[in-house]
Amino acid sequence: MFLTGTKKMLGDRIFLQKAVRIALPVAMQGMLNTIVNLVDTMMIGTLGETTIAAVGLANKVFFVFSLLVFGIVSGSGVLAAQYWGNNDVKNIRKVLGLALMLALAGAAAFMIPAMVCPELVMRIFTVSPETIRIGSAYLVVAAISYPFTAFTNVYVAMLRAVGQVKLPVFTSCLAIIVNIVLNFLLIFPARTVTAAGQEIFIYGAGLGVVGAALATLIARIVEAAVLVLVVYIRKFPIACRIREMFGYTKAFIRQFVSTCAPVIANEFMWGLGVTMYSLAYGRMGDNAVAAVTIAMTIQDIVFVLFQGLSAATAVILGNEMGAGHLERAEEYATNFFRLLFLLSAAGMVIVLMIRGPILSIYQISPEVKEDAARCLLTFALFLPAKMYNLICIVGVLRSGGDTKMCLFLDTSGVWCIGIPLAFLGGLVFHFPIYVVYGMVMLEEVYKSALGYWRYRQKKWLRNLAAEI
Repeated sequence: MFLTGTKKMLGDRIFLQKAVRIALPVAMQGMLNTIVNLVDTMMIGTLGETTIAAVGLANKVFFVFSLLVFGIVSGSGVLAAQYWGNNDVKNIRKVLGLALMLALAGAAAFMIPAMVCPELVMRIFTVSPETIRIGSAYLVVAAISYPFTAFTNVYVAMLRAVGQVKLPVFTSCLAIIVNIVLNFLLIFPARTVTAAGQEIFIYGAGLGVVGAALATLIARIVEAAVLVLVVYIRKFPIACRIREMFGYTKAFIRQFVSTCAPVIANEFMWGLGVTMYSLAYGRMGDNAVAAVTIAMTIQDIVFVLFQGLSAATAVILGNEMGAGHLERAEEYATNFFRLLFLLSAAGMVIVLMIRGPILSIYQISPEVKEDAARCLLTFALFLPAKMYNLICIVGVLRSGGDTKMCLFLDTSGVWCIGIPLAFLGGLVFHFPIYVVYGMVMLEEVYKSALGYWRYRQKKWLRNLAAEI
């Protein structure tokens, strides 16, 4: 049955063309962002394991913030995709305006505490004075980039919903180049090297983690500016006057809230829960934090493949349901799950192949390197369940507005299973970091079982565009 269905899916050129057209640019964008994060970590890693831990913990604030923004843009993208399937550009622009207001308000809520009292924020994650000092210096500058990140993410989500996926890849490439160049110039001190018998002076500001934060801030500003400039120059469907972003009817507000509020709550509560894992890791020592930070940076290289697939799932299914093609949407959902299992097998192999070569680049102790390698092995074992949840929850269920169930799945998995196991394993039984990480990943098994049951109920098959 599976082989027959897979063969039929691989022969469906229309479906594959749609999936590749959206998934590939999204995956490329995610891959580029992951590579720059990897480069950041390696550059910062030359400053020592405590610095890696400090920046990793400081970025947990950005992680929770980014998930809040992802909740806003994910829920907004569901509506925008269905409106696009119904050729309703007017309401897409209103979705853009409302999403921008919410995302920028969220950015301010995270930016202000991080800038005003960064030491207090860092104490949430660790008790190490040196880690707090280094992390605070990084956080107070990096937090200024939050509004620009929020602005960019909203526009990227709206562009994807209307089928414009190439521009975000271009702006990401530009931001990455700016980030890497500025990292090199701002993190390290000035130095003289000898090449071909000649001494060459290389400029460097020697700002350490503050330089890394400045590089990120400037790159985000450039990315946001170029993105909105091209949107208006090319006159994409979301290029509009400010007044077109406002003027909401009661029916519009009701549908936006019913669709987006559970997604926003979902991502925020899930992100807050995942941050609680960092509280447990942070109290296991800097070596444990460094190992899991490095492992997560590497596993993101594989994760972005599935981010592209989940984005394609949400957009394509949303377009089909918005156009009233519910049977085709159900068929496409099944095809995406078949693609998922093929990619999961490839993903497991990739993780096992790249973990050794990439870990060898880091200037870390053998103990940290071994722990990071075992964390990656654990991730590979749980990868099929984790990626199934990404496609099912973020792609299939959300595309039809079944967002309350998504909220229940993610929140219950993290808070009822993942967090208790993280603190039990790390602080009560004092297991190694890779064992604790494996205990945390058990939440993915729970969510995949309930997620499949919900998918089979078909309550996600809805035409939201026809309900206004």
